[in-house]
Amino acid sequence: MIRAVATDQPAIEAFLAKHIETSMFPLVNLINHGMSGGHPRAVTCWIRWKAGQITDVLTVSDEGMIFPQCPTGPWGDVVTVLSDIGIKGILGAADQVASLRGTLRLPASPDLDVVEPLYHLSLMNLQIPDGLTELRQLQDAPRDLIEGWRAAYNIELLAYPKDSAAAQAARDIAGYIAKDSHRVLMQDGKPVAMTGFNAELPHVVQIGGVYTPPEARSGGLARRAVALHLAEAAEKGVTDALLFAANPAAEKAYQAIGFAHIGHYAIAMYEEPQVRRD
Repeated sequence: MIRAVATDQPAIEAFLAKHIETSMFPLVNLINHGMSGGHPRAVTCWIRWKAGQITDVLTVSDEGMIFPQCPTGPWGDVVTVLSDIGIKGILGAADQVASLRGTLRLPASPDLDVVEPLYHLSLMNLQIPDGLTELRQLQDAPRDLIEGWRAAYNIELLAYPKDSAAAQAARDIAGYIAKDSHRVLMQDGKPVAMTGFNAELPHVVQIGGVYTPPEARSGGLARRAVALHLAEAAEKGVTDALLFAANPAAEKAYQAIGFAHIGHYAIAMYEEPQVRRD
């Protein structure tokens, strides 16, 4: 594999777009932050060409996130590229992440290690559940409440240590408000659920950060929140949505609004950067 240069970016974007179901994070990072550094999510890309066409792309963010989009499985080349890089996470199609991890043989086990069902929805098939709840901007809810929700999410689903979850939640919520990426569902004037997009392109969004507090679960609130947010996105030209389902209850909720299972997505995250051992 060879390191990409700026003139390669259009071809890389086109390749990742062909594999959009498992390429939202690297593609959005590339488009938003480029390959020149200066931001934690700026990226470096390595590419493999055959007959003038890209066959594989390895994307590495400045913060150490690894995103393999390597359908031909050039894992020996990938390992050579990553030999001196501190790896904070590996995210992508489940089979590719498993193959890469097996080849890398990193010294520690991931602190977060999940394989989740991957779902897709064409928004023309979106089904919005009935209800009297309404979607509002995140800043319309009490800040301490939604930061508490996000801290609980970080602990429950992202395996954050309790002593750092609240500080991270405050940063998360500030970022969501700045980007206008998340919404809160209100019932009788009270916040009851939160939803959002963790990656956005003009025609595709990826859902992330959906949270309902334990006392309000099993009432269909999350599915309505997600559906209303997607309906809002559809009005702005978005045609498709993707998500990873964290548990069977979430799968059932997403299927109820039209999502179809299309594969699996893996996330392996390390609290401390890992460097490959020989």
